[in-house]
Amino acid sequence: MSNPIEGITEADIADYLAANPSFFERHAELLHHIQLSHPLGHRTVSLQERQAEMLRERIKGLERKIIEMIRAGTENLGHFEKLQAWTLALMQVAEPAELPERLQTELRERFQIPQTALRLFHQGGCSEDVQRFAASLTEPFCGPNEGFEAARWLAEPVASLALIPLRRAGETAAEPSTFGLLVLGSPDATRYRADMGTEFLQRVGEVSSAALVRSLPVDVAQP
Repeated sequence: MSNPIEGITEADIADYLAANPSFFERHAELLHHIQLSHPLGHRTVSLQERQAEMLRERIKGLERKIIEMIRAGTENLGHFEKLQAWTLALMQVAEPAELPERLQTELRERFQIPQTALRLFHQGGCSEDVQRFAASLTEPFCGPNEGFEAARWLAEPVASLALIPLRRAGETAAEPSTFGLLVLGSPDATRYRADMGTEFLQRVGEVSSAALVRSLPVDVAQP
């Protein structure tokens, strides 16, 4: 609100103070007389008190951000350690035919994933639509279960799922290079959200793909 006082408006005063930040240094006594309403009550406080309150709020905000960063870093380290242990477990599987089941068992146990399913396209059991969908994915799909055919591979109904394409190492999304699909499912609708990051799931897909190539026929494993 701008009320002219002898030709000077609040905007004029604000502009002047912005252009002359040393004004209150030259007139420090004025700071003791400026009273502001407290944001959490009806009492008035001095400008210094209000500035101190704002500073405390900023510090609290920074503390919350730091705590969130530490928590995220701890969680990421935990994921990395589990991923490393899972990878080592797959490397120790001597019989390639055992890999699909062992991969899923280790994945469920180490990452507390309620349900998993895996299809290798050369073995059948999935439609051409699923194969084309998997080939079109440039990153794992996460979101609610909206009647996906792949969700029916799971033993129990799920509210959210992640669909991870399996590809030969070093190849991008393309139908010939995509040889399977890994499905992770949860009854929790927020476990696999459409807005979540997929970096970790991409690593899961890469490790799974590298391990499962051993179980493929030669004509499928080779590009």
